[in-house]
Amino acid sequence: MRYLELDLPKRISKIGLGTWQFGSPEWNYGRRYADVEAERIVARALELGVTLFDTAEIYGLGRSERILGRALAGRSAFVAMKLFPLLPVAPVVVRRGRASARRLGVAHLDLYQVHQPNPFVRDGTTMRGMRELQREGVVGEVGVSNYGLTRWLAAEAALGTRVLSNQVRYNLVDRSAEVDLIPHAEQNERVVIAYSPLAQGFLTGAYSSTKRPRNLMRRRSRLFSSESFAQRAALLRALDEIARAHDATPAQVALAWTIRHRSVVAIPGASSVAQLESNVAAAELELSDAEIQELR
Repeated sequence: MRYLELDLPKRISKIGLGTWQFGSPEWNYGRRYADVEAERIVARALELGVTLFDTAEIYGLGRSERILGRALAGRSAFVAMKLFPLLPVAPVVVRRGRASARRLGVAHLDLYQVHQPNPFVRDGTTMRGMRELQREGVVGEVGVSNYGLTRWLAAEAALGTRVLSNQVRYNLVDRSAEVDLIPHAEQNERVVIAYSPLAQGFLTGAYSSTKRPRNLMRRRSRLFSSESFAQRAALLRALDEIARAHDATPAQVALAWTIRHRSVVAIPGASSVAQLESNVAAAELELSDAEIQELR
């Protein structure tokens, strides 16, 4: 495993674990996954050096937090939580931050993120709530998610100290974070947390125009349409060729490409222990400049 080079009380692994699928019925993973497999995945992740675990109060309406909390059971990890920004005024932020900590069974959230910008509520009141949680010791670092650079900077000004991270979609088919978010992070010791680094499985090689996903979350996405596969055929071929050259998988190549930036970490989900192990192995994969350019 590789880790961010930041001065923090806990290390942040370059490959983390996203837990949207823990207890969320829309993924159709079933009860056994929530009751048994999820805890096995977390335990194996810890063994392999994963320290970053990301969840949110909206995932399974709190169930993901409870599952993750049981799986961690007091073991050391960097836990990143997300606040659903429905009326994110200061007292609500404080109340819900405390509630998330209780569901996780911890006294301290390493990172508390605003899940997405609220178009009607400015970040001033939200960050007052974050400051109170930091003062109480409930929250260590503050982050945001799905913020543009201007609003990220405004949130930091409102907080009065660093907003450590911005969690955004970043992968080989959505590279918008490269415009200004990643450069800002690299120049200012901030972090971009890449969610959906495998484009919900599109970049894994598991699907094609003739092999469509069964999962409803994926089937609803235009990314998995026949037109999308045709448009991105060259990219998928390049992923496959580079993977064979490294005795790796297309998913591992896609993850290695994503975390090549000094300030970027990725939080792929995992449907099994085997998939988790494959994701983690991507941290050891070094792509050449020519391969990175070919994928671009």
